[in-house]
Amino acid sequence: MQKPWLKSYPESVPENIDINEFSSVANIFDTSIAKFGDLPAYTNFGKTLSYHEVDVYTAQLGAYLKNELGLEKGDRVAVMMPNLLQNPIAIFGILRAGLVVVNTNPLYTTRELKHQLNDSGAKAIIIVENFASVLEQVIDDTPIEQVITTKMGDMLSPVKGFLINTVVKYVKKMVPAFHLKDAITFNQALKLGSQHRFQTVSTDHEDIAFLQYTGGTTGVSKGAILTNRNMVANMLQASAWIDNYLGDIKGTIITALPLYHIFSLTANCLTFMRYGWCNYLITNPRDMNGFVKELKAVDFNVLTGVNTLFNGLLNHPDFKTIDFSNFAFALGGGMAVQRGVAERWKEVTHTTLIEAYGLTETSPAACMNPMDLKEFNGKIGLPISSTEVSIQDDDWNEIAIGEQGEICIRGPQVMKGYWQRAKETSNVLSNDGWLHTGDIGFMDEAGFVQIVDRKKDMILVSGFNVFPNEVEEVIADHPDVVEVGVIGKPDEHSGEVVMAVVVKSDDSLTEDALRDFCREGLTSYKVPKSIIFTDELPKTNVGKILRRELRDQYITGT
Repeated sequence: MQKPWLKSYPESVPENIDINEFSSVANIFDTSIAKFGDLPAYTNFGKTLSYHEVDVYTAQLGAYLKNELGLEKGDRVAVMMPNLLQNPIAIFGILRAGLVVVNTNPLYTTRELKHQLNDSGAKAIIIVENFASVLEQVIDDTPIEQVITTKMGDMLSPVKGFLINTVVKYVKKMVPAFHLKDAITFNQALKLGSQHRFQTVSTDHEDIAFLQYTGGTTGVSKGAILTNRNMVANMLQASAWIDNYLGDIKGTIITALPLYHIFSLTANCLTFMRYGWCNYLITNPRDMNGFVKELKAVDFNVLTGVNTLFNGLLNHPDFKTIDFSNFAFALGGGMAVQRGVAERWKEVTHTTLIEAYGLTETSPAACMNPMDLKEFNGKIGLPISSTEVSIQDDDWNEIAIGEQGEICIRGPQVMKGYWQRAKETSNVLSNDGWLHTGDIGFMDEAGFVQIVDRKKDMILVSGFNVFPNEVEEVIADHPDVVEVGVIGKPDEHSGEVVMAVVVKSDDSLTEDALRDFCREGLTSYKVPKSIIFTDELPKTNVGKILRRELRDQYITGT
């Protein structure tokens, strides 16, 4: 196994981590509470909870789940909510009780929710009232035995909480009517739990911490089994990468991506908890006016996000007026960071946008660029500590440095497998531990990995491979383009041609003008034969452009 990246490792980063430093995520939580008790841990809607307060609330919830509901070690509990103070309390309360967190997208349809609850076998769910009507429609066909409901403002002061809950329900009408028999409120659960003595249930590396569902945009959603070993490893790997860069400072990280997404969960909620930082929770980052207003009001140091989030911020007129004097770095992942976005980010914030790479199945970090990177390099970085990367062909054989193939990952952060799906597991995990990511890329002589595109999204034009990422990056460089999604369109002559679906900022931009622009940076078969202008692109809740939905809308007509 070639390891060319070792010669490029930053001197401060160890080649390997000590996986035995902590036994579980709950063990790291207890350690952080003991070290950072009075420091701010989470802020949302103007309310801040200290580490000590989070300790108290999570113990109360853990006691309720264990003593009142009688849940046993290894039972699954679903959490269905956006970024609110209740979210980390739910996550750590479940983990401290020795249970398994099933993170659930609050925007799920009834079909998606029913599938996930049945597939995971969740016995209880903690859900924001806004989405309870969806649960009501499927709960009788699921194993859910207990529902805990919460309102948006439940952890705020009585006055502010009442005002927010009233506005959300009666003014904005964001809470459809629902009836869930025997449901209990979040605050009632905490009160009942407070009547019991609680001690964190002992868990170890082999115990499951999270069932993290993935793949729902391309088929049946599968639960990646992420053990304590996986999650502890990835926190330690991320820490090894940023330790010397952060030093001993205590700061604030902006958490705009939802905590039910693996990137935000591990990078923000878990890793920065270990440093005693404050997670500033953004409940609705799609409200760009409100998001920028909050950024202007808080002294923040780190921001994580996806390309569309950074692009959205850069396109907001007030973003450039933010004070970035104490800003340390931005970390991009979840999808490819486009060069144009990264270069504009550097101009405005005077910091390099550091790109990293990972998947739900790798907890998620696998590769990351050095923290002292001066300029965006278009690569996803070097393999992080205790991680190997291999570029392999379709027969799972390693190929030479510089050649394109499937990116494969091996390390302690790689999932145990897919929950109750042995066949799907064997399709991506080899017997010797390699996870086959489905991403196409190559490794250069220095060990840096560059991703080309998703294997399944590749467009075949007259036998030539066209990767949508490449075309999207060129189009995104046009000054009148806000964002773009590229897909393949069937063609009787060439098999497929390139189609671009574009959101433009200037109505005067024409198809011909944009096509001429593309010809300056793309060979002829990569230039879009079809260009469609639209007001908005379909995205996941974390901002990934859904090429499948573009295909459904513009190709299959479904």
